Amino acid sequence: MAKAPPTLRGSIVPLVTPFDPDGAVDFAALRKLIDHHVDAGSHGISVTGTTGEPGALTLAERLRMIEVAAETIGGRLPFVPGTGTHQLPETIEITKKAQEAGADAALVIVPYYARPTQEGLYAWYSELAEAVDIPLLVYNIPARTGVEIAPETVGRLSRDVPQIIGMKEASPDFAHANFVLRECGPEFLLFSGLEALCFPLLAIGGAGFISVTANLVPREIARMYEAFTAGDWDEARDLHYRLLDLNDVVLTETNPTAVKWLMSRTGEIGPTLRAPLAPLSEAGQRRVRAAAESWGLLDGAR
Repeated sequence: MAKAPPTLRGSIVPLVTPFDPDGAVDFAALRKLIDHHVDAGSHGISVTGTTGEPGALTLAERLRMIEVAAETIGGRLPFVPGTGTHQLPETIEITKKAQEAGADAALVIVPYYARPTQEGLYAWYSELAEAVDIPLLVYNIPARTGVEIAPETVGRLSRDVPQIIGMKEASPDFAHANFVLRECGPEFLLFSGLEALCFPLLAIGGAGFISVTANLVPREIARMYEAFTAGDWDEARDLHYRLLDLNDVVLTETNPTAVKWLMSRTGEIGPTLRAPLAPLSEAGQRRVRAAAESWGLLDGAR
């Protein structure tokens, strides 16, 4: 296993992609978001992952976002961009850009739509690792990809492919995470990608979380990790339960619809989404509003 950056732990915020009113990527807003998270205590930054609407971005836009994000971060925090697509050559190109930009690792989603076998997944990540020289995190999110990478396949990759240093686990099956860690051992960096499982994953040896909610309450998400690692399980558990309602509503309709609506209310970004996503419905807004108001997230109150 490749040596993971020692600071690659805790709350790695998966940033939304801000768009201007004409629909172009708003790079000025992206830079402001990154600076905000550095100041707010997030432990790392990710762009062009699920929350960043990668499927709606052109290849050129993804490459430029990685470049701009790396320049803005400037080594202040670990940088873990999402670089996966459903095509291996394109995934290699984006991952090479992350490597050239100085990213600490690349987050590579299980290839979607094709529904490959476990042997196909093993070959996919093995071939990617041969083509690049950067630590890699597998991204398991079966609800988006249509296929789940088995714990045994992850274990095989972690043993055979030194660059595979960890995984973002977004399976609702908590047993899956347990078996992954059993297969891969305690040095394997397992990050939660499901908000309700961020605290529980720490308890079984997880390295942290890549949680959409950190776009809204970065200090609290980071503090949950810090309290846990300081041995204050009571504080970490209290934050876990306090965050449950907010964690639930940020996934209203589909990610990142609700979180972008909330962020647009405070003026951090514009409300623009790209097709095929639609703006948050009035029913969705009513559902989100109650939880958001308790955190002071509406109309700049926070």
